[in-house]
Amino acid sequence: MEIRNIAIIAHVDHGKTTLTDALMRQTGVVEEGVSMDSNALEQERGITIYSKNASIFYKGTKINIVDTPGHADFGSEVERVLRSIDSVVLVVDAQEGPMPQTKFVLKKSLELGLKPIVVINKIDKPAARPDWVHEKIIELFIDLGASDEQLEFPVVYAAAKSGVAKTDLNAASENLFPLLDVILEKAPIASSPDLDKKLLKIQPFNLGYDNFMGRLAVGRIYEGIAKAGENVFVKNSSEGSRAGKITKIFTFEGLKRKEVGEAFAGDIVMIAGLPDIFIGETICADASQEALPAISIDEPTISLNFLVNNSPFAGREGKFVTSRQIRERLEKELEVNVGLRINFSAGDYFKVYGRGELHIAILLENMRREGYELQVSKPQVILKEENGIKLEPFEEVVIEVPNEMMGSVIEKMSKRKGNIADMNSGQTQTRMVFEIPTRGLFGYRGEFIIDTKGEGIIYSRVVGFRLFAGEINRQELGSMVSMAGGKALGFSLYNLQERGTLYIGAGTEVYEGMVIGNSSKGNDMVVNPTKGKQLTNMRSKSSDEAITLTPPLEITLERGLELVAEDEYLEITPKSARLRKKFLTEVERKRAKSSVKI
Repeated sequence: MEIRNIAIIAHVDHGKTTLTDALMRQTGVVEEGVSMDSNALEQERGITIYSKNASIFYKGTKINIVDTPGHADFGSEVERVLRSIDSVVLVVDAQEGPMPQTKFVLKKSLELGLKPIVVINKIDKPAARPDWVHEKIIELFIDLGASDEQLEFPVVYAAAKSGVAKTDLNAASENLFPLLDVILEKAPIASSPDLDKKLLKIQPFNLGYDNFMGRLAVGRIYEGIAKAGENVFVKNSSEGSRAGKITKIFTFEGLKRKEVGEAFAGDIVMIAGLPDIFIGETICADASQEALPAISIDEPTISLNFLVNNSPFAGREGKFVTSRQIRERLEKELEVNVGLRINFSAGDYFKVYGRGELHIAILLENMRREGYELQVSKPQVILKEENGIKLEPFEEVVIEVPNEMMGSVIEKMSKRKGNIADMNSGQTQTRMVFEIPTRGLFGYRGEFIIDTKGEGIIYSRVVGFRLFAGEINRQELGSMVSMAGGKALGFSLYNLQERGTLYIGAGTEVYEGMVIGNSSKGNDMVVNPTKGKQLTNMRSKSSDEAITLTPPLEITLERGLELVAEDEYLEITPKSARLRKKFLTEVERKRAKSSVKI
């Protein structure tokens, strides 16, 4: 049986998961309602976070499909997947066209010499403009330095939700088979008898776990035949080789795994029996074989500290609260999250380096759902020096807003050292492209939603390290810090809400040093949210008025990472996210501030 290996790539989500699900349903390998995005976080956020693989069978050919994340923060997932496949299907929205993240995933594909198949999806949208999108895709390919062969990409028009595809806009279609025909025609054949005759070589691009079999390696067989019970050697570029044994081999049918006795070159398989296998290593039949090239990953752009939660509310909600438990969880994450870097020798905290705020936020969200309790510091960009010149990460930001809101966006981006690179104004919407330091974007997304009244769209991607942009003057808000512990009372909060924005409501438990809101004046303000109304025998119309509280700004994990200040921590528990000062009492904060001045 011939084998084709393809990856579905797109910006965050342009229906690529819907397209993959429809392909599996129409070829009969999954039932209605089964989806590639099975992770709870993926379903909640509507994006692909983890790469997953499936397979379909069409006209005597097995097509292995790998669904990749579209967000640049999960670039490590994309890079390792693209190394294991032979062609990519680029999915682009028929109305929006290519977006910044589309550049990211496509650039990786072109650099590896892959020849993409373009799917212009959602052609059933009322505002769809497939011809315009086609032109923009050609421009994007040229900008990214595509070769002449790569520029001659086939185009398929699809409506994944309706389950139809066609190579001609005016043609009739009832299914997605025209897309599968193009894949059979254009995607290279992964399997061949010549490869089967060579010695075994497998490179894992993903890891799994089973309670009975332990760690599982998902990888492509580049050469040879893999057999259950076979003794093998695991090689990497730095440590040489070590012996192991393949106990079980699984191939994929739809999303399910099927145990087989042997698998052939070109196929994507899951292997059990190698408990110490890592992503990017090479599984060989002989110790003298040369290892496959290691998977290179883009370097991290931000860092922050993970600490044990030592607040007065520590241990109330979490099951895993000690430094040892947090360390073990981070070590486990390193095995599968190759874009992450962790310094375990930083002292009483763990310094974690990631690709972006979303990359770190997903890790923290998974940890809190597993029952971990911890606190983190404010994210910092990673600066580096080359030839004595200080460099920092920059991002390309594409913003689409209604015309009347364009001025406030340009003003805010300029203050944050954002330079406008391109601007296109339509009848109602304006599309702007900025280049801005990553640290300039910290805390801006919340402001952007308020400034555009929720009508704006913002996308960003890291474009590399550029010359340090200098000091960025943002309008920093001060913190409203509780001076007492207890339950917050409506009477006190009613008076405090005029001084800024509150993060808590009446009846919320607070402790000394907890941040309960922000101060619009820009300076920290120590307040008592537990203070009640003084009771007297006197009655007056003005003093007995009903208290009306403005709904608080709830601290979520992502919002907390944006709002946390240099002298604060974000406390994360399975049920709560709170901001707190590093030093809880006013005396400790003043002492720390005076020692810094000295």
